[in-house]
Amino acid sequence: MTSRLGVFFSEGFRVFFFAAGAFAVFAGLVWVIWLGVHYAGGMVGEMPFGMAPHQWHAHEMIFGYSSAALGGFLLTAVPNWTGTPAARRAFVILTAAVWFAGRVAVWYSGLLPATLVAVADLAFLPFLISKIALQLVKRPKPQNLLFVVFLSLIWVGNLMVHLEWMGVSSDTLDTGMRAGLVGLASMIGVLGGRVTPAFTRNAMKRAGLPEASWPRTHEGLGKIAMAAAIALPAVVLLPLPDLLVGGLAVLTGLVQLARLVNWRARWTLDQPILFSLHLGMAMLGIGLALWGLALLGIGSEVAALHVLGIGAVGGMTLAVMSRAILGHTGRELVAPCPVAIGYLLLAAAAIVRWVGSEFSGDLYFPMVLLSGGLWIAAFILYAIAVWPLVASPRVSADA
Repeated sequence: MTSRLGVFFSEGFRVFFFAAGAFAVFAGLVWVIWLGVHYAGGMVGEMPFGMAPHQWHAHEMIFGYSSAALGGFLLTAVPNWTGTPAARRAFVILTAAVWFAGRVAVWYSGLLPATLVAVADLAFLPFLISKIALQLVKRPKPQNLLFVVFLSLIWVGNLMVHLEWMGVSSDTLDTGMRAGLVGLASMIGVLGGRVTPAFTRNAMKRAGLPEASWPRTHEGLGKIAMAAAIALPAVVLLPLPDLLVGGLAVLTGLVQLARLVNWRARWTLDQPILFSLHLGMAMLGIGLALWGLALLGIGSEVAALHVLGIGAVGGMTLAVMSRAILGHTGRELVAPCPVAIGYLLLAAAAIVRWVGSEFSGDLYFPMVLLSGGLWIAAFILYAIAVWPLVASPRVSADA
């Protein structure tokens, strides 16, 4: 057991990618149980957190689950981008402890001073930013330094949430939540726009397909997508009219979907590890477009934000985490069957949640509960499948 823990804490992706999956299950269960009891006519006793349950749920999915996924990705990817040494075990353990302290503080926020909760929860991203920024400046590339900007915007969103919880402000929580979610969506747009066609192209090349059939990225669309991704989380933080923010969101979503057309998603249908990336990017484009339309008065904003949160953020992080775990532990890039099922369950959860808010009427709560159950099932399958991989040494090439 000691040796397994030593391996588990040896690299950032091991700790944080498993922690993200485990926390996704925990947070999902808390929300579904609370909602289910109330739907059945019961009453849940006093919860340990101080905010409304729906606020805890939204905050922990946006700033709890996702920050763990970001930590695992950036602590692994940035050293590869910059040629710098990966974080040592002591730093990985310390960083994980900071993240976990934030989750505990928010969970027990009903018993703790609001300022202490804020300090504990807000500490993680600056800790992570300071580490990766020192690495990025050694080989500065604008497309990589952007991630520091996105992390900073997400942190500002979290700060705005805590300012309202502390009583410093009275109307910043909703803006902060949206800024955090949209900041994550923008990161996915930039990263996904880079890796989805690249990984598909590499796979087609290995399969011996002619270059004419490889994914193509329109340069103009790429520039528009990049500019929109940078602008969108920033404008969310500003007191701008919904017409402007909604129009930009619709444009960003449609551009993302237009880019997908030539990325050869159909060819990846029998390769879940690749198809999951295309599916996540499709959810991103659809979610942004639906959210923009909601701001323009067409459709439910809550429904659209859940397509972004479940389908794009949840789906894309699951796709990237599972692929990175396989690659960095020396395994073949073939998604284990439980994980492949998880990809589809998350997409289904996003669709069911959207339908629940838009059309279901009396079926609203059953649809929301079903969506939550699909989310939980997806991450249970993921956690069970990847635990043996993150707790075991890397497989040697000649094994």
